[in-house]
Amino acid sequence: MVGGKVGYLKMKTDSDLGAASELLTSDLNDVGTAMKKFANHAIQLGGLGFGTSFLKWVACFAAIYLLILDRTNWKTNILTSLLIPYIYLSLPSWLFGILSGEIGMWIAFIAVVLRLFFPKHFPDWLELPGSLILLLVVAPSFFSDTVRGGIIGLFICLAIGCYLLQEHIRASGGFRNSFTKSNGLSNSIGILLLFVYPVWALVLWIL
Repeated sequence: MVGGKVGYLKMKTDSDLGAASELLTSDLNDVGTAMKKFANHAIQLGGLGFGTSFLKWVACFAAIYLLILDRTNWKTNILTSLLIPYIYLSLPSWLFGILSGEIGMWIAFIAVVLRLFFPKHFPDWLELPGSLILLLVVAPSFFSDTVRGGIIGLFICLAIGCYLLQEHIRASGGFRNSFTKSNGLSNSIGILLLFVYPVWALVLWIL
């Protein structure tokens, strides 16, 4: 009787240990699956964030490239002053923070002093960069915090890109000339690159 009871207890203990082991294994599998899903989602979100930041840099450099072209022999009749608000809206966040802070204030102060008291020492090609610095420094928080990086800012960037593209095609004498002539092609590439950031950001916003 005692032996049978001991055997029963042993079987019950083994059964309990087996069930506990199965539960532990199941819990570990669930944890592993959850960690894999978390890692995949983090990688996807990180990749999207990196893509947006990278395309911001591309678009910003494209706008600066067009400003430089406008001051060379490749100049066209497009309204390049629109590139200033475009750069303001697409400038990467950390660079925006630097230029809109104390450093930007000093640059703007020096530019204003040169423009007012030493106009002969203030070249024409500094007009637009100086305007950009002033815009970064004095823009109200509504534009810096709400419009910039928001859906409104994206539509403004798209509108600027579309306007510059149609003006460039018109100034080049047609769509074909804008992509076949050497000076037309260089500007066309720069203008097309203006679309990469707002289009990508709008796609992410819609999705």
